[in-house]
Amino acid sequence: MTKIKACFKIALFLLWCLLCAPTQFIYLLFVKGPSAYTLPYIWQRGVCRIFGIKVVISGAPISTAQTVFCSNHISYLDIPVIGSALKASFVAKGEVESWPVFGFLSKLQQTIFISRKRSDAHRAGEQIEQNLQQGKNIIIFPEGTSSDGSNVLAMKAALFSPVAGLENTVIQPFSICIRNVDKQNVADASAPQELRDLYAWYGDMDLAPHLWAFAQHKGAVIELVFHAPIAADGGADRKALAAQCEEKIRNPLVS
Repeated sequence: MTKIKACFKIALFLLWCLLCAPTQFIYLLFVKGPSAYTLPYIWQRGVCRIFGIKVVISGAPISTAQTVFCSNHISYLDIPVIGSALKASFVAKGEVESWPVFGFLSKLQQTIFISRKRSDAHRAGEQIEQNLQQGKNIIIFPEGTSSDGSNVLAMKAALFSPVAGLENTVIQPFSICIRNVDKQNVADASAPQELRDLYAWYGDMDLAPHLWAFAQHKGAVIELVFHAPIAADGGADRKALAAQCEEKIRNPLVS
């Protein structure tokens, strides 16, 4: 029965993509600004509903100023979770652009694809800065990779370079917390990692088998904890900004 339900979820997901993707593709031919996030926002909420992901929001996302949102990163499932709460462009590693299905969908979200190579750091910064100059809010994962959800990895300062010193822009850190998976509490630090891994995707895990396994379960409750914003033009350098965000994001991760 669980496999039948999983097949139904996957089929519904593909149908939902077929309904939304062509409309967004056509829309982006004419509009690429903030208003182009409306359909992806609806699409992401639909994806969460299909896979049984309940998103709980604590605190308040900034909506009165241009914002760079930053958080920890646990899974590819973070994308619909965050996308169902924020209208903004993700910053993702360049490999994502070539992923089947998800790469195309990422483009429709107006994702900024950047190289993680040190030699390309300047170019990556320019891409982020250009999008900020266009008035877009962006979402960054400063850890540089996904983790197992039990803690926060060290934040890399490089992604903060194009942000530090910008006027009229704030940085808002937020924490992605796994609270419940398959109707079982995982907020308790004693919860087995195997249960947390139903949502978390990291290391050498393969995407397709992980999604198939997640689809066979009842879903997850993911909490987004939004913290107080940090002024980007407050004089702090990129390393200081990374350290401040890391501290704020780590504190409520397991509570």
